[in-house]
Amino acid sequence: MATYAKVRRMRLREGLSISEIARRTSLSRNTIKAWLRASTRSEMSYRREAGPKKLDGHREWLRQALEIDARRPRKERRTALRLFAQLQAEGFDGSYTRVTEAIRAWRAESGAVTARSAFVPLRFEWGEAYQFDWSEEGIVIGGVWRKVQLAHMKLCASRAFWLVAYPAQSHEMLFDAHLRCLTGLGGIARRGIYDNMKTAVDRVPGRGKARIVNARFTAMTAHYLIDPDFCNVASGWEKGRVSKKACRTPAAASGSERRSSAS
Repeated sequence: MATYAKVRRMRLREGLSISEIARRTSLSRNTIKAWLRASTRSEMSYRREAGPKKLDGHREWLRQALEIDARRPRKERRTALRLFAQLQAEGFDGSYTRVTEAIRAWRAESGAVTARSAFVPLRFEWGEAYQFDWSEEGIVIGGVWRKVQLAHMKLCASRAFWLVAYPAQSHEMLFDAHLRCLTGLGGIARRGIYDNMKTAVDRVPGRGKARIVNARFTAMTAHYLIDPDFCNVASGWEKGRVSKKACRTPAAASGSERRSSAS
């Protein structure tokens, strides 16, 4: 399609001769004339008949091998490289890439669950939990552009949210954000989901959910009777609802708070 557009520009805009266009593009004169006579098209399509492939005579063997391996324990399954070597012993003289493509196609057709396709859907009860996060936004206040730290609190069940802007992410700002967000949302959820922000977590001793929580943050959650739940390290998707909102919500042009529509 790019070459077609280029030919039309050379002829109709730059006024080049067909011979000059053929010299610059290495296209035949007949092709150029045909493209210029045809009406403007939105897409170039070429039909190429599918020819025989070297793997065609071995697809049934490969399919049976994959079905057998699917019933075996994971440690006993053959790798793609091992299957390729066995195919070569069966007389296959094609490339390793063709074998891996066939394996991927079989897995897609059979609906095999992989690490990339597996997921756990999130379901929450009303009032069960909220997610809290910070984002950095740029806003204009009094005609002056400046960066602000935007506190996001979002209810997991209804997805109602409240935003408050601050100059920093200090403890005082964190506590005030909770007061304003909880007041604006009209209640307190039983559980709060956080990442490992420094104002909440002093240290992560190792893997798992164990945390050495900041004393002032603990006092705040005890005051509101909130059970804090911290994400695994570098696992922002565990609070994906508020993180996604933080990435997509622009800061308010005026005022320091914003509330979602009732939903």
